[in-house]
Amino acid sequence: MLQKLIIKNYALIKELHIEPDAGLNTITGETGAGKSIMLGAVGLLLGKRADTKVLYQEDEKCVVEGTFSIKHYQLKGFFEAEDLDYEDECIVRREISASGKSRAFINDTPVTLDILKSLGAYLMDVHSQHQTLLLGDQDFQLQIIDAFTATNELLSKYQQTYKEYKRAEKTLNSYQQNAQQLQQEHDFNQFQFDELEKAALREGEQEELEERLKVLENGEYIQQKLSEADTILEQSEYSANNSLHDAVEALRSIQEYNKEYQDLFERLNSAFIEVQDIARAVERENSGFEHDPNELIQTQERLSLIYQLQQKHHVESVTELLSIKDALDEKLDTTQNAEDHLKQLEDALAEKTEQLNKLGEQLTETRQAGFGALEKELIQLLSDLGMADASIKVNHQKQAPDKSGFDDISILFSANKGIAPQPLKSVASGGEFSRLMFALKFVMADKVAMPTIIFDEIDTGISGEIALKMVNMMLKMAKSHQVITISHLPQIAAKGHKHYFVYKDNSAEKSVSKIKLLSKEERVIEIAKMIGGEQPSESAMKSAEELLVS
Repeated sequence: MLQKLIIKNYALIKELHIEPDAGLNTITGETGAGKSIMLGAVGLLLGKRADTKVLYQEDEKCVVEGTFSIKHYQLKGFFEAEDLDYEDECIVRREISASGKSRAFINDTPVTLDILKSLGAYLMDVHSQHQTLLLGDQDFQLQIIDAFTATNELLSKYQQTYKEYKRAEKTLNSYQQNAQQLQQEHDFNQFQFDELEKAALREGEQEELEERLKVLENGEYIQQKLSEADTILEQSEYSANNSLHDAVEALRSIQEYNKEYQDLFERLNSAFIEVQDIARAVERENSGFEHDPNELIQTQERLSLIYQLQQKHHVESVTELLSIKDALDEKLDTTQNAEDHLKQLEDALAEKTEQLNKLGEQLTETRQAGFGALEKELIQLLSDLGMADASIKVNHQKQAPDKSGFDDISILFSANKGIAPQPLKSVASGGEFSRLMFALKFVMADKVAMPTIIFDEIDTGISGEIALKMVNMMLKMAKSHQVITISHLPQIAAKGHKHYFVYKDNSAEKSVSKIKLLSKEERVIEIAKMIGGEQPSESAMKSAEELLVS
């Protein structure tokens, strides 16, 4: 509920503070005093757009702030989804700068107007005699039926099943399209797979072949140089090995005379051993080397095949070719097993369809069971509100399954005797619509946790006994919901747990709208003025006192 409302620098309001009661609050005042201006400011908290024209002082910013108690609204999920800090006491604020920039905050966290609008729908429900278009909306009418018949749990189960049903349907359709495309591509995929399978590629093969090709393409030159090295190291009369051997022996004979000679001998002897080892390795390579033209051709052909496959599939490695082969194998396998998988998906959809039909039928039966009671209750309420000839009929037709069920529901209404009920969007005057909406909200308030309800002169066109019946209905609503009503009727004004008076102060150069909470004595005077004019008589004062205590 709304605990506190602060409005600064908005239209004719310089600064306004109210702390409404948890029950019924009445707001009265002369026409043009600023009651509708207050509603405009409240609209900013609900996400409506604004511009700099709303500024009372053009060089100062406008601030509208509402403090709400939301601990019973079950909104933690909303706050988590929007990444907002949750507190049982929620502060919503709008600021409009002199430059026209608008900012919105929830618990001091900046938010978009869309988020503010979504939250606002949970916090406040503003209704005036001009805001009845919602009644003609079939989704809203279905919400009324569901609230009256308490289908929330069943509807939630249905909607979850409906999501699963649509998911199964989408999966099946997608698979059917994919399977059809795979079937059309099967021959081509099979050809490409067979080509890669026949190639018998293996990881690392390309690198090995490219390395081998370098050797094979330079075979004669390599063999020539190996032979030269072998001759120099070992085979000639003046080979490196023979020369090193003689040098080693020379140093060996003098090593005992000097430590330095001994070091030179050991170093040269180590080098001689290494050269001998190298010489044997070169000899092996030289004697074992074969220049095979056939191997050269085979290597070139194998690499050519790999390069052609890479070019064909627009890749640069054997690894990627092997991945393509695996993917083709999977597609072929999918095609070969398409019928079995298709049957599984069809069975899954059939199961979900059966579940959906069962829940949908239960939902329809539950809704239909409440039609008569809703019609009867609304007709009685409308009669109490001065529409004795009103008639209500809930029209129902079956429709294809959607997120709300199998039901196409419309509420038909007639305000006059002998006139058959018609769809709401095509019948009823503004005043009749207002009373119908009031009756509907009275019914819904007993069934669901509604936010703060604001009625803007919903009592237009009624008076006397009917006004008393309407305000008594408001008092019943106010037992479980905060109600704020802007009224011009003394019967309604007198019943508020708090009574606020809006007035225009013209004492300064610029008019300003103000509001004050009336004391008991002030309420008597204000209600007497509503009964008997600006200079109320003694009888008007007495009537006001009677209304307040009755």
